[in-house]
Amino acid sequence: MSQAAERLRLLTGHLDRAPAVVATRTSAPTSALHPHKFRYTLDNDLLKPEERLFYEQNGFLLVKKLVADEAIDLFRKEFERICKREVRIPGLIVMRDITIAKSEFVPDQKAITKIQDFQDDPELFRYCSLPQILKYVECFTGPNIMAMHTMLINKPPDAGKKTSRHPMHQDLHYFPFRPADRIVCAWTALERVNRQNGCLVVLPGTHTGTLKEHDYPEWEGGVNKMYHGVRDYDPQQPRVHLEMEKGDTVFFHPLLIHGSGMNKTQGFRKAISCHYASSDCNYIDVKGTTQENIENEVKEIASKKLPEAVGITFQDMWAFRGRLVKGEKRIL
Repeated sequence: MSQAAERLRLLTGHLDRAPAVVATRTSAPTSALHPHKFRYTLDNDLLKPEERLFYEQNGFLLVKKLVADEAIDLFRKEFERICKREVRIPGLIVMRDITIAKSEFVPDQKAITKIQDFQDDPELFRYCSLPQILKYVECFTGPNIMAMHTMLINKPPDAGKKTSRHPMHQDLHYFPFRPADRIVCAWTALERVNRQNGCLVVLPGTHTGTLKEHDYPEWEGGVNKMYHGVRDYDPQQPRVHLEMEKGDTVFFHPLLIHGSGMNKTQGFRKAISCHYASSDCNYIDVKGTTQENIENEVKEIASKKLPEAVGITFQDMWAFRGRLVKGEKRIL
C-alpha cells in the first residue's frame, strides 16, 4: 500500500460518516471427470461436479442455507445499531435512496438503503470471515483470499419512482484489479428474497464475455449515486430471478450481468455481501478504458469528503479497503 493510501486509512479513522441449482454429491473427483474444461473454478474437494460445471457455464452458484439464522440475526442487529447511531464506524459509507436523500435525517433503518465498507466493524465483518463462506470462495480465488468490498443492502419499498431498482451491471466495472476469474462475490439473503421485494436478476453465461461500457441509465425517477448500468443492455435477453430464503448464498463472477427489480412490498429487503479476490491479483490502470468514468466519480466523491487526502489514487482507495481473511497477503 502506498503512503497516500496509508494516510487515507488514518484520516478515515478520525471521521464519523455517517432459480437455485440443487444437486446430489458424488465421490468422483471433478478434475478427473473434466480435466481440461475448467476456467472459472479451481480444483477442489467441495464442489460437486455438476455444481462446478454449472458455475463454469452460468457464472453463478446458489447454495441453500449456508449461513445460520443466529449469525444473520447478529448482522441485522448491528445494522440497526448503525442506523440509530449507537455505534460509529470509521470509514463506513451510509447511503440513502435518491427519493429521501434530501429529506430530514431520521436515525432509523427506514432512512438507510445501503452501507458500504464495513471492514472496520468487527460485528459485520464476521460475515466475510465465516468458514462456510470462505471454503466456497477458495474454489474460485485460491487459498490466498482478500475481502475487497463489503455491503449490507436494505432495499426500501419503492416510493413510486422506481428508484429501488438496481440497473443491470457487471461488478468488475468498479474494480481496478485483475484477473477477473479470481474474483467472486458472496451475497447472502438476510430474509426471504423474491420477485415482489426485488430479488437479484442475472443473465446466465454473460461472465464469459467482456467488460461492457457502463453509465447512469436514463430513468425518469432518477438513479441512485454510483448505480451505473450496462449501456447496451438488451431487456429481451433471457433472465433468471434468484428467489432465496434466509441464509441462502449466491456466489457469482464479476463479469456476470446482474441487477435487481423494484421492491413492491411495504417492507425492506435485506442482504449482506462481500467481494473477494485472490491476493495474487494485480492492480491495473483504468485510464483510457471504459472504467475511467467510475474512477473519476469515486475520486471526486473522495476529494469532497477528504480534501486532505492529496495524491490518493483509485488503486489506493481499494488497497486501504482490502483485508486478508485467509492465506497470505501477496500483491493486493
